[in-house]
Amino acid sequence: MGRSKHLPVPPRTDTDALVEAWGTHVDAPLLQLALVHRSYANEAGGIANNERLEFLGDSVLSIVVAQKLYEQYPDVAESDLSRMRAATVSQQPLAAAARRIGLGDFVFLGKGESTHGGRDKDSILSDTFEALIGATYLTSGLEESRRVILECLSFLLVDAPSRGQHQDWKTILIEHAQAHGLGGVSYEVAGRGPDHQRVFTAQAFVSERSDAIGSGQASSKKHAENAAAQDAMSRLSPGQ
Repeated sequence: MGRSKHLPVPPRTDTDALVEAWGTHVDAPLLQLALVHRSYANEAGGIANNERLEFLGDSVLSIVVAQKLYEQYPDVAESDLSRMRAATVSQQPLAAAARRIGLGDFVFLGKGESTHGGRDKDSILSDTFEALIGATYLTSGLEESRRVILECLSFLLVDAPSRGQHQDWKTILIEHAQAHGLGGVSYEVAGRGPDHQRVFTAQAFVSERSDAIGSGQASSKKHAENAAAQDAMSRLSPGQ
């Protein structure tokens, strides 16, 4: 009989399999930390979680992908490069990359997240992927991190131009607002619900108008803002 979907699913502990799929050695303490989600850390009495490693990994990921796109597309404008980078390093594509190496199976989650499908949630997978990059950077430095990142994201980078045309709605909205004299773009974000079912609602604003020009919901602040920007563009420029 299969495991009930209402019971927490424990993480895999054979991390050698994860390291093999990842493609490089990661120091054991850093690897362990990279796999600790805040929901597990909170239930374990406030132990360290992977958010600091995620912060570091996000920065390493951004510079590696930016350099790769800069070199690979020498005739592409900065605005298009920004869209291409966002379409490669945003939540959904990173989650897809994490699934390719089975990363979700190894994450330590609190009971709520584990019970409610957290191992396949885009926000958790993308954040853990970035934490693993941070751990790799601290273990082996930038060049080895670059090699692993480019290998893991090669399936995304190959079609970065087409992906970038539609996925980075925040950049598209900024450019539209600048071109039409709408002023600066800002967002207001509110979250509700427990960690395992957290929902963020974002509203997009421009400085020349007092009312919200778009809204969106997602399981992370960043994703909710992108959804709000997409909604705003559908209202401001229906053909966009």
